[in-house]
Amino acid sequence: MERTIGTPHTRRANPWNIRLGLAPLVFAHTAFCCVSLIFVASLYAQFHILFRESNIAQAAICVAGLSLISILFATASFSFGYFVSFYLYTMIIGYVWLSYFSEFNYNTSLARLSAIASLLSAILPALFMRKPITQIYAIPERIFRHLPAAIIVLTASTIILGASYGFRVVGLAEMYKFQREIAYPGWMNYLIGITSTALIPFAFACCWTRSHRGQALLCLALSLLFYPITLNKLALFTPAWLGFVTILLKFFEERTVVVLSLLVPTLAGLVLFVAIGNAAIPIFGLVNFRMVAIPSSAMDVYNDFFSHHPHTFFCHVSILKFLDCPYKDQLGVVLAKEYQLGNFNASFLATEGVAAVGHRLAPVSSFLCGVAIGLANRMSAGLRPSFILISSAILPQVFLNVPFSTILFTHGAAILFLLWYIAPRDDEEASREPGRRANFEATG
Repeated sequence: MERTIGTPHTRRANPWNIRLGLAPLVFAHTAFCCVSLIFVASLYAQFHILFRESNIAQAAICVAGLSLISILFATASFSFGYFVSFYLYTMIIGYVWLSYFSEFNYNTSLARLSAIASLLSAILPALFMRKPITQIYAIPERIFRHLPAAIIVLTASTIILGASYGFRVVGLAEMYKFQREIAYPGWMNYLIGITSTALIPFAFACCWTRSHRGQALLCLALSLLFYPITLNKLALFTPAWLGFVTILLKFFEERTVVVLSLLVPTLAGLVLFVAIGNAAIPIFGLVNFRMVAIPSSAMDVYNDFFSHHPHTFFCHVSILKFLDCPYKDQLGVVLAKEYQLGNFNASFLATEGVAAVGHRLAPVSSFLCGVAIGLANRMSAGLRPSFILISSAILPQVFLNVPFSTILFTHGAAILFLLWYIAPRDDEEASREPGRRANFEATG
């Protein structure tokens, strides 16, 4: 009989299938991120990412103190909130480091304290709100097993419809040139965002965990086809990222996979750059600069801009545009005009925090976002941790670069949370707190 995605499972004994010491692993990740930022500063100073040896001791001491948060990651069980929290931690570690070398004229001491308080107020509910919510409705298993196929059909239809507006196969160097020519109607942007970020990873997770390899590979192929219609880097690398996370899960438990999902690419880019220099820039630029450094740098830029300009008080949220707002354009566009760095979107710690209410109230706003993430934990309680991790694999990256309201609706996070809630559970597994399953047992 086919197993539900909430069914307990075992793995074969494997010498690599171990739980690494998480606190030391997080410490190592923190150190490598800071070293990476030193090299990033040597290549991308035009993006206001700087380094000065005179301030290295202060920066290192502050980061070392902040890295004690790793104790939380070592003690908390895996959940969706764990996944997002670790990425937010990496971003704030980077910002705290960069703030000691910032060339901007704002109160960096206050901004650092606000960023650390905002991080803690967001990740505490995100890590520890895990009590299951009673399922009012669950999709019958006979219907749920056909859901991945329905998502595949919807995704293929979306890609075909998107291609009717334009389909371009171009390299990364030409991507931004043609990206400006793309103009979809609003409803199409929502459809593309929801299917590419939330639905296809969910379908892939369903197929992979049920050993439907053909459908799983089809999901990856379809996710790649979003690139020619969006010219978006995230779309281009989604299949590789889903595959990378899935491979890690064959060897390590979920919490370790979360840490390694950032540590391995960051370390690989750093080692390659040290070993072969500028020849490694395509990889180093994509991972160490774009994926890791830019979200941290965005905190620096947003702190500078909103120390000299009015706060939004959430008028940047589309449904609140009717309010008297000092900014008519999206915040990313506003920042692009001011700093000439391209469309500069940022995480909810910057947008719903610094931009909306300023340094002093940012932790309050961040706490509310953390509670919403904790609610997602509760909606997914009882599902297999590996399924939660794979189906949400793209979202933590989005959380580093996009406002919270945009993640929920434009990128379909709210739909993913609902699918988790109504997904069928095995009765025994559903009664367990997520992440509480035993270490992997040998089946023979």
